[in-house]
Amino acid sequence: MTTYRISSLDSDALSLCINALCEVLENCVSGGASVSFIYPLSREKSLQFWSGVAASVARGERIVLVAEDAAGEIVGTVQVVLDQPENQPHRADVSKLLVHEKARRQGLARRLMDALETEAQAHGKSVLVLDTATGSGAENFYQQCGWQRVGEIPRYALMPDGNVTATTIFYKFL
Repeated sequence: MTTYRISSLDSDALSLCINALCEVLENCVSGGASVSFIYPLSREKSLQFWSGVAASVARGERIVLVAEDAAGEIVGTVQVVLDQPENQPHRADVSKLLVHEKARRQGLARRLMDALETEAQAHGKSVLVLDTATGSGAENFYQQCGWQRVGEIPRYALMPDGNVTATTIFYKFL
């Protein structure tokens, strides 16, 4: 079994490994993951996304966790968005759980989500919310991790191939 190291990145560290994060994002999009992008995802668009994430981290709005393999290569990431409206200080959103295809089926997504929950709790969050493409493997994964399905919104987003999909909303109490 492969060993992975999970850590949180500040904005400077994120900027230093931005190309590795782009590679993970681009790999997931090319594999059909519904994570806000249409295929083909250009490096320019990927860099723009991660630069925005780094700025958000610098403002204290979110935490980015990464998983590195034994060689120090980033093969997975997930984000928790801490910045919420004044009346929701106890809540956070989960965003962009991404695992490179070469690191899948090894429990890494579960480890990233466990680490995310620990980070969220450390920041005073007791309710997490996320959405994912209805009928996807991710939908089953979140249910297996103890997330509660709220319902779905039809015609919510486009898949990377341009086809429309519903999204399923989940929450989890910590």
